[in-house]
Amino acid sequence: MRFATIRLPDGRPSAAVLDGENVHPITGFTVLELIRRGLPDALAIGADAIAHSAPAATYELQAPLRPPTIRDFVTFEEHVEGVRTSVQGESGVPDAWYEAPHFYFTNPHTISGPGASIPVPHGCRALDFELEVAAVIGLAGSDLTVEAAGDHLFGYTILNDWSARDLQRREMEVGLGPAKGKDFANTLGPVLVTADELADRIDDEGFLALECTVAVNGVQVGRDVLSNMGWTFPAMIAYASRDSRIEPGDLLGSGTVGNGGCLAERWGRRGQQDPAPLRPGDTVTLSVEGIGSLTNTVGEQKASVPVVPAARRRADRGALREKYCVTSDAPGVRS
Repeated sequence: MRFATIRLPDGRPSAAVLDGENVHPITGFTVLELIRRGLPDALAIGADAIAHSAPAATYELQAPLRPPTIRDFVTFEEHVEGVRTSVQGESGVPDAWYEAPHFYFTNPHTISGPGASIPVPHGCRALDFELEVAAVIGLAGSDLTVEAAGDHLFGYTILNDWSARDLQRREMEVGLGPAKGKDFANTLGPVLVTADELADRIDDEGFLALECTVAVNGVQVGRDVLSNMGWTFPAMIAYASRDSRIEPGDLLGSGTVGNGGCLAERWGRRGQQDPAPLRPGDTVTLSVEGIGSLTNTVGEQKASVPVVPAARRRADRGALREKYCVTSDAPGVRS
């Protein structure tokens, strides 16, 4: 089943189910509430809406859900290789990448949906898109095995993990992040497709074989197959739950597909910003077989605002620093 969030003519948001060309509102529910009811109940509620509600005459698609958390993985070897050169100036894929499906947490409060305008963040001169597929958790769990983790998957949607590459490059020099290079925008949509809809596209190794493409201003710039991931979604779910907990509605991004799933991969391979970074007015369309297409336009750059000053250096802290500075030979501190 294909769930969506729509804005009705009176401005109210509503969960909905897409049945062919028809969009049936599900009165009194958000998509996140349906997820928390569990997949069997959600499917039953959706089927009832199709059978007994009139299709919405007019509607506006929004992000299908607002996840409580977003873990964004990096599971495509080709992407790591290209972007590492572009952003960090280092070649190859680090050995640590092969050991586990690494991820970072990003901002669930900057979610946007289909058709949204994405402003260029402050100071950014290298705006980029990232074509990903995201899995949405349907059941809570901790310390799951890979075999059990698949039962905790509700469905899939498209994720555009927008990236300010110049901001990202600078902050990752510190060994943390990405932070401000990433947290300004995450776009989801157009729908949330339940896992059963795509079960026949899982290959013998457990990977989803879906074609993924991205176009900028109508020109295709990237194309890959989702089954080129280094780990399956159940493996990612199991890893996310290790010594931790996943909850219904949590979202796990696949990481950016290879072969042009973002501009920075191309920049790393070509040694220059070709194609050029995104500019205001550019339209980006991400398409994933079996899920749909997600289109957004780049908006104007945000006006400059004062930011925090540079850090005070240790030498400028004054006399009190020497009095209270803790060193390895201080009483009670073992080196």
